[in-house]
Amino acid sequence: MAMTAQNTPNKSALPTAPIAPIAVICLTQRALPTARKIASSLQGASVHGLRTRVSVKDVDVAFDDTIAHLQQTFSSDHVIIGVCASGILIRALAPLLAGKWQDAAVLAVDEAGDNFIPLLGGHHGGNRLARDLADRLGGNAAITTPGDAMLGLALDEPPVGWTLGTPETVKPATAALLAGASARIEVEAGSAAWLTNSAIAQSEDGSILITATAREGANEDAISDGAETAITYHPPVLALGVGCERGCPADDLYDLVMETLAGQCLSPKAIACVTSIDLKADEAAVHELAQRLGVPARFFDAQTLEAEADRLVTPSDVVFAETGCHGVAEGAALATVGPNGKLIVPKHKTKKSTCAVALSQDDIIPNKVGTAQGRLSIVGIGPGQIGWRSPEATALIGRATDIVGYQMYLDLLGPLIDGKDCHHSDLGAEEARARHALELAATGKDVALIGSGDAGIYALATLVFELLDREDRADWNRVAVQVSPGISALQAAASRIGAPLGHDFCAISLSDLLTPREDILRRLKSAAEGDFVIAFYNPVSKRRRDLLAKARDILLEHRNEDTPVVLGRQLGRPDEEITVVPLSKLEVDMVDMLTTVLVGSSNSRHITRGENEWVYTPRGYAKKGPDAAKAPVHSSTDTFKNDTSKKGGAE
Repeated sequence: MAMTAQNTPNKSALPTAPIAPIAVICLTQRALPTARKIASSLQGASVHGLRTRVSVKDVDVAFDDTIAHLQQTFSSDHVIIGVCASGILIRALAPLLAGKWQDAAVLAVDEAGDNFIPLLGGHHGGNRLARDLADRLGGNAAITTPGDAMLGLALDEPPVGWTLGTPETVKPATAALLAGASARIEVEAGSAAWLTNSAIAQSEDGSILITATAREGANEDAISDGAETAITYHPPVLALGVGCERGCPADDLYDLVMETLAGQCLSPKAIACVTSIDLKADEAAVHELAQRLGVPARFFDAQTLEAEADRLVTPSDVVFAETGCHGVAEGAALATVGPNGKLIVPKHKTKKSTCAVALSQDDIIPNKVGTAQGRLSIVGIGPGQIGWRSPEATALIGRATDIVGYQMYLDLLGPLIDGKDCHHSDLGAEEARARHALELAATGKDVALIGSGDAGIYALATLVFELLDREDRADWNRVAVQVSPGISALQAAASRIGAPLGHDFCAISLSDLLTPREDILRRLKSAAEGDFVIAFYNPVSKRRRDLLAKARDILLEHRNEDTPVVLGRQLGRPDEEITVVPLSKLEVDMVDMLTTVLVGSSNSRHITRGENEWVYTPRGYAKKGPDAAKAPVHSSTDTFKNDTSKKGGAE
């Protein structure tokens, strides 16, 4: 079955690195449309809704205590966009504030989405985020920081990709400019219209020198030239091309790069990206280098690099024989800067690694050159309830450019996948989905392959690895694959009725589509003889109706008729059902394809206490004897009392 792709008509989401992840807080149903609109406009954003006032099926995270949730989210380094009164945010977060340079951005937005107000972290992305959202969604950004309001920019928050080389001089420079001083702006490199077209007063003899340069040490030069205060920015104009042996130590490549840059008086802060041939897309040393420099890694195919052969300073036939191009480091650097750029540092090398540097006339935008290493996240989203989805799963789905899955599972994700390219196939087309996900990731995309429950339990993770094993394709092997666990159906069913999995258990799929029937029956007999609690997956289908009955009969040969059987249907969804029946009364018609079946062991018990009905399997703690139950339990209150008594009382 061919994959079907759905391309949403929405504008692409605004990139929010390095300030993501973002939590959009919604406290009323009335504010939900604005919250969802904001979240769908931002990469890595999720909607958090107050459970008692917002439909939980329409949010990514539901919470019960507004103040506690705001404080927890802020403490976990999330940017907060509150679609609510600013006072709520202020009162909740005031006790946690650490300082201007430490606090994450916090924005308040009215329910209509007309006004975007940065409350905290204005110079840590908050002001820029407010402006971007106002431009995107049609509102007003209420910027109150003096530099932004009077100069039209914040000197300590240059555009994405630019780096401030002299943070210590920004405060006195801003104060001087606000007091009427003028600036002399010298642009050696980069697209500096954000400076030259700003409201900063400019003159040839200005007392404030602002320099845009790829050089290291420009600030010291400016001070020696007589400027009272100098600010240096490093624009993203350097392309760092690298090559290395397979398994090259990360320090070997990093040390070569830093020595080369220092020898040429070039600032590593002006590097826009690390680039190489696609054969190195999975090379750990290349990615470690990019991480240390704080820039992306991008990759080109050999054909693209060979197109730069006429511009290479040190072409190599040996390299061509191995890679299909005459130069990796120089070729990658030149391919990044384009025909108007130039190679300023030819290839330098050690025994294991090479590097070269090219200079671009304009700012380099990394996501427009080459491709990234493809990423495939195989994500288990749990049985369906949003609260059961892990934060990691939500983050990986939010980060992804493409979502692949069975349509019913995609529907469960709701607004989290708004604005993304979604690809789906029919229920039985699992291999088509896994293969399509790998193909997308091999082109450099960030793909999330979605499964319900846990991705590694009777799900798509094993199929992905089977395809990697079976086909051994070079482009697939370079994809970064990650498996993100989810709450499995057996865990969900068990949690709804108590603790039936409290002792040894196993899982058996009753589907004979992929497993020979004789193997299933053999495993059933072994599990019955071993007295395991058993979780049955795929208990029935429209075609297969007899294996569950056979399983019941086999189990009745080894355990009592009243052994509890838990039937969990549509777990975590609005029409969830939990039923407990004795093993002898289990009928095939009680079960469908959406049911998980848990059969207790000979020790499992079904009890009623008060208004509650429970199933549990004892672990054997009673065998420890009565003394174990009398062991002291220490509380934090006791610890506090002991500590203060040693000090002579509370201070």
